Amino acid sequence: MSNALSVKNLNVSYLGNVALTNVSFQVDEGALVGIIGPNGAGKSTLIKAMMGLIPSETGKVEILGKPIRKIRKKIAYVPQRNDIDWDFPIHVIDAVMIGTYPHLGLFKRPKKQEREWAYQCLERVGMQDYSKRQIGELSGGQQQRVFLARALAQNADIFFLDEPFVGVDVSSENTIMQILKELQKEGKTTLVVHHDLSKANVYFDELILLNKELIAKGEVTDVLEVNTIQKAYGNPLAFMKNEIGVKQA
Repeated sequence: MSNALSVKNLNVSYLGNVALTNVSFQVDEGALVGIIGPNGAGKSTLIKAMMGLIPSETGKVEILGKPIRKIRKKIAYVPQRNDIDWDFPIHVIDAVMIGTYPHLGLFKRPKKQEREWAYQCLERVGMQDYSKRQIGELSGGQQQRVFLARALAQNADIFFLDEPFVGVDVSSENTIMQILKELQKEGKTTLVVHHDLSKANVYFDELILLNKELIAKGEVTDVLEVNTIQKAYGNPLAFMKNEIGVKQA
């Protein structure tokens, strides 16, 4: 199995404050990976740096064996909900069609074919009945499903999702997770910034555990080991043993 993603010695700082130190790992094609760690651990920073959305001081990132600038069309990104202007006056179908733009020629606008494809992506996330709604009229879970549809419309090979389950209803969370599992079966690679450790062993095959540096990367049962978790979160709390299935050393 070949690597979908390779990160070597990645270092990122903000205004002199260290965000990530010497992070290195690889992700195989078709993997469904959760990125976990305490608040301020650099989880969102990691995926933004990997995509070139924020600058890194040093390090090398390759996606499908190529630098990010040469492979950007193959990458889809679902940002945190609080990074999006929900008051922007755009209809749901038009928001999803934005996902088709990377594959259009310069100065070309989407046509009937792109609109039909966008509608199919809305159907996949169960939002086809909301295609003419303003994006700001939707609930949190509905908004997140629409932005997943936009990512699907891009026909990408690598998906990055930043806290996709925050502020969403159970039904939307289940729908999103089902689609991520389907994408995995299609050979797509997905990395998800995630905060709920209680579901990590159900949602993901592998975990990346961060706290400004790479604490661990591997199968879920190996990363959710009490000594490993302690390195990132400090002294493990009682709920770690009772609710997230942390393995005893």
